[in-house]
Amino acid sequence: MASQPQDAVIRCEGIWKVFGGNPQEAISAIRSGGLTKEDIRDRLDCVVGVRDATFSVARGEIFCIMGLSGSGKSTLIRHINRLIEPTQGAVYIEGRNVNEMGARELRALRAEKIGMVFQNMALMPHRNVRDNVAFALEVRGVPEEKRREVARRAVEAVELTGWDHKYPDELSGGMQQRVGLARAIAADPTILLMDEPFSALDPLIRRQLQGTFMELSAELHKTTVFITHDLEEAIRIGDRIAIMKDGVLVQIGTPEQIVTEPADDYVAEFVGGISKLDLVTAARIMQPLAWYEQAHGAADTAAWPVAAPSDKLNTLVDLSVGTDHPILIVADGAPVGVVTKSALLRGIQGREDAPQPKAEVA
Repeated sequence: MASQPQDAVIRCEGIWKVFGGNPQEAISAIRSGGLTKEDIRDRLDCVVGVRDATFSVARGEIFCIMGLSGSGKSTLIRHINRLIEPTQGAVYIEGRNVNEMGARELRALRAEKIGMVFQNMALMPHRNVRDNVAFALEVRGVPEEKRREVARRAVEAVELTGWDHKYPDELSGGMQQRVGLARAIAADPTILLMDEPFSALDPLIRRQLQGTFMELSAELHKTTVFITHDLEEAIRIGDRIAIMKDGVLVQIGTPEQIVTEPADDYVAEFVGGISKLDLVTAARIMQPLAWYEQAHGAADTAAWPVAAPSDKLNTLVDLSVGTDHPILIVADGAPVGVVTKSALLRGIQGREDAPQPKAEVA
């Protein structure tokens, strides 16, 4: 597992959710006997939804949980705002234990700290766009003039200006999703929980909404847990990705780590068809300049194309076209490595068989 963020807004520790009449017995059997999800179902008539999940989400981070249907990802996200009670484990929001909150404190957490966006937006059909967006503010008792202004800005942020007075049945599916997103951000929560919000949309509309969401997230600096069954969506959106299978978080890492360092065959099968051109960075495939000069003699790098350690393979490919020189990797004005054409080809192929030592980036 990847290291936990220092500035964690959300922290889940050892979350278990077992449905059935003998949940504690099921957990003990798994821990002591290594029983599988199927064994527990057959022997104890229990269903393991989440198994010992531990992770943290840093302030402003988009943390994607990716898995197939039935993997436990939606069950897990509902523990964060305690829509589901854990069988074991604890959830902390900004250091406060959600499991220990009373009813009033929990209502305040949901109303003020956490916004949710679902696949089915459940917009109120008798309210227009503006009033749907402003609903949470109305419940809080925010004056009408203030909530209308907030709603106006939220509608503008999701590119629905001019649709304020339309009703849900007058909107397309993609527009309804935008209203749901506007409703969530209008409440100005610290945390956004998004459960497959774009999965029912056509590919083009889905990609447009992904772009809108990413722009809003960067601008508003919201801490987000984003559930998806689509690895390409997780890679495009997520700062980090958690792969889930049978209630278990199999691997947590950056998109590059997930694609280039799969933890097991299950993850490797998922990422097998993902292009590495827009994921793998120069820092991953570059070699020390000293190594290159040892093999080829002192180099005059003046004519070499230059890239940064964070530049992706697609940028390096463009730089390598039309030149016989390697690519010089520069950070803070100083050379930190070199990418040869053979190293670039290995990176595109996803191979890690280069015999030479890797360069280090300070």
